[in-house]
Amino acid sequence: MFRVVLRRLLFIVLAFVGILGTYAILALLLPHIKVNRNFTETPNGVTIFVCSNGVHTDVAVPVNTTYIDWRKQFNPASFKAVDSSFQYIEIGWGDKAFFLNTPTWADLKFSTAINALFYLDSSAMHVTYDKFPPKVTPKFCQKIVISPQQYRQLIAYVQNSFNLHSGQVAVFPGRGYDVTDNFYEANGRYSFAKTCNVWTSGALKAAGIQQGLWSPFESGVMDGYKYTK
Repeated sequence: MFRVVLRRLLFIVLAFVGILGTYAILALLLPHIKVNRNFTETPNGVTIFVCSNGVHTDVAVPVNTTYIDWRKQFNPASFKAVDSSFQYIEIGWGDKAFFLNTPTWADLKFSTAINALFYLDSSAMHVTYDKFPPKVTPKFCQKIVISPQQYRQLIAYVQNSFNLHSGQVAVFPGRGYDVTDNFYEANGRYSFAKTCNVWTSGALKAAGIQQGLWSPFESGVMDGYKYTK
């Protein structure tokens, strides 16, 4: 009996190690298999940004263009300190419990991390108004100029990520980290296979921008565009 239990435990441990190893290998290799290799920037197009905090990535887009006025979906009045002077809006997707209950890494709970990794929680969108365009830095924020059609494709991807109630985005009242951000109900579930960075990479790919085949970590998203330089 003891030997049977021991063999089963050993099998579980080896299987877990094998899964982790496979995940690590794929996470290292697949970002280097590029899609949209022929992407080039569009002169006088729409300027967007992809930004990272070192772990999580967002897409930043103009608040108002000929193609969309995001204020119609994210009413500035629903934010604590946003007015008509704000020029850009950052949008990201992620695990709902992580977003709402983990404003800092010190707040991270083991249960939150496990639920996020194993597809056990729903998702949320994080929307932040910026007074000015994000500051470009080689590692943390890159500017990309895309065509109107590419921007429309990006808009569609972002809009389809929200879980609408009667055609309107559904906000989590009072759950923002600061006075210029809010969280909203989203479609999909977070997991180790579909991370916040996979969502951002998907947004860029939807807009025709060069990215890796699968990029679960922020480095894959940020490096994915650098290869076009």
